[in-house]
Amino acid sequence: MQVLLAESDAAHAGTLQQSLRRHGYDVGIASNGVAALEAHREYDLMLLGLELIDIDGLEICRAVRASSEIPIIALTARDTELDRVLSLQAGCDDCLAKPYGFRELAARIEAVMRRSRRQPPSVHRIVRGPLSIDRESREVRLDGRSIAMTRKEFDLLHILASEPRAVLSRERLMSEVWKETRGTGAVGRQVSRTLDTHVNMVRQKLGDHEWIVTVRGVGFRFGHY
Repeated sequence: MQVLLAESDAAHAGTLQQSLRRHGYDVGIASNGVAALEAHREYDLMLLGLELIDIDGLEICRAVRASSEIPIIALTARDTELDRVLSLQAGCDDCLAKPYGFRELAARIEAVMRRSRRQPPSVHRIVRGPLSIDRESREVRLDGRSIAMTRKEFDLLHILASEPRAVLSRERLMSEVWKETRGTGAVGRQVSRTLDTHVNMVRQKLGDHEWIVTVRGVGFRFGHY
């Protein structure tokens, strides 16, 4: 199995690389966040040190999760409940505090890979950090918890999550979700209020307004988690 070790501590990375290789893993090292982002698509698993020298490890995880379902185990020097929670919310599959025993790490790798094999990636499912959107079942899950949404709420969230780096205009959202144009005058204001109401409902159900970001004068974009 191909493992990417993103770790800025050269001594720790070298020792861990040797241990993993002795157990049959093919290991590549990324000494900083930029290198990890460039290389992660070539690997089956990422071991992500959160204390990288250039980019915060949680930001790396969110960026990877925006386009990939590669299993990620976070390695952190800060052993607090908050750090573990933030790691999982950012999209990590597991979190292990330093110092740790190699046997525990190996067991966690096996467990994460078993879960990954049981749930193969689906072209019908969008994963953005802790948020999962399944187009076929029309199911939304946040941190594994099912979130009930109406048909229009689901369609609105799905289109925004499908293009996470794009700002989608109000006109386009109304056209694709409601199959109508914004119009002018009182009609235009009513259509605009309908969109705003649904955006606010999705935000409330997800528990954070940053999931959908308002771009004034243009429209909305998906929040980058």
